[in-house]
Amino acid sequence: METIISIKPLLAVLVSSIGALFIIFMGKKPNIRESWSLIAGVIKLAIVLSMIPDVVYNKKVISCSLFTLLPGIEISFRVDAFGLLFAMGASLLWIATSIYSIGYMRSTNESSQTRYFACFAVALSSTIGVAFSANLFTMFLFYEGLTIITYPLVAHKGTAEAKGGARKYAIYLLGAAKAFLVVAIILTYNLTGTLEFSKAGIFSTDIQSVHPELLYVIFVFFLFGFAKCAIMPFHGWLPAAMVAPTPVSALLHAVAVVKTGVFTVLRVIFFVFGADLMMDIGVDIFVITFASFTIIVASLLALSRDNLKARLAFSTISQLSYIILGAALLTPSAMIGGIIHITNHAFSKITLFFCAGSIYVSSHKTEISQLNGIGKKMPWTMAAFTIATLSMIGIPPVSGFVTKWYLVIGSLERHSIAVLSVLLISSFLNAAYFVPIIYKAYFVDKVLDTEHPKLDGQNNEGVKEIPLMVIPLILTAIVSVVLGLYPDFIVKIAESIIR
Repeated sequence: METIISIKPLLAVLVSSIGALFIIFMGKKPNIRESWSLIAGVIKLAIVLSMIPDVVYNKKVISCSLFTLLPGIEISFRVDAFGLLFAMGASLLWIATSIYSIGYMRSTNESSQTRYFACFAVALSSTIGVAFSANLFTMFLFYEGLTIITYPLVAHKGTAEAKGGARKYAIYLLGAAKAFLVVAIILTYNLTGTLEFSKAGIFSTDIQSVHPELLYVIFVFFLFGFAKCAIMPFHGWLPAAMVAPTPVSALLHAVAVVKTGVFTVLRVIFFVFGADLMMDIGVDIFVITFASFTIIVASLLALSRDNLKARLAFSTISQLSYIILGAALLTPSAMIGGIIHITNHAFSKITLFFCAGSIYVSSHKTEISQLNGIGKKMPWTMAAFTIATLSMIGIPPVSGFVTKWYLVIGSLERHSIAVLSVLLISSFLNAAYFVPIIYKAYFVDKVLDTEHPKLDGQNNEGVKEIPLMVIPLILTAIVSVVLGLYPDFIVKIAESIIR
């Protein structure tokens, strides 16, 4: 595959960090400050999109090396189809989240808004750094940087609850990285002498024949070390982080953090181990088991949550494991389904969190029990929520259906009735915890719970949707539909990744 040497990957990483400096300098001028978020977002997206012709259509890779630390260990960037797909979604959603954040932060009169927008911008630098990393070392640096820079965002409200959630967030992610990820990277380097990603994997046949058990352990360490993927039992940080403002929750669930987690796991599956090695050592069964368990249990936990953001958090834990499950099945259709779900889930889930924030700011309601009749007062918000819900369940023509279609075909290719059953049961559970929300919003007007009349949704007088918050959620909902109707572009990218 032909390689193009270009500074574009570095620019794509740096532009939002440079934007963060301007945000800090203009902290006392809110309009100018927030304009820099949008300007940096547009420039980042333009740089990322400019690489599509070479990477997607001409089948080239774009490379940029900074410096070498040790033989086989360097800080460098390499843009391939997989990294570009992830970067496109993150860059586009950053713009939407920035617009939404302006409406949210101003409407709630949040403190430390300059710090918020600056940290948000740097977080996107870390995300793109992970997407364009040429090797495990570079990816590790940006992966850890993302954890550190998002800590103040999770703790943004400054309450005891917020600080506690942020501590749990940091302990889980940094602890897992130190306990598992660092060990996995060191062992990989000692066995191979390199950390560079390769489409054929980096472990030679000699290593495979001599150390199959060790390779199994290394992969398990990678899986648990990349705890941002929220696979059980390393998921507890995600519900705890829901104390953050809703735009931060959107960042965690759709734009950067959890998507970085599943992206890194898939990098390891496809570009460190490779499909053949995964099957040879039998670790694919381990991953399928843990992913399936997470899908079902997280869905059951979502059913038990009345808080809207908490239910969405457990939904995310379940949905992330679809991505890992698809990759671990190692059949062409399943791998395509897993890859495209990174994008499909991002747009649908960010819509849901945008809607949750819109409901909170306009009506001050946080519990599902409080949402009776909210659909009549917030029609645009609930329409977008309904569309995103259909995607989560897997109903056409929304993008989630495309994901589940490929996963179902992939499970049949694998001849796995067990996985097929998991997919069907999880779709039923998705409907079980999402449909009641829609029903309450549109079809329930009176108090149904006489024991808790304060949870009545009738008191919606004065509730008005905020344009700066509604416009982004409508646009992301529309994109979810477009990706469902016209999936060919991202499917084409996914096909090029697994070939």
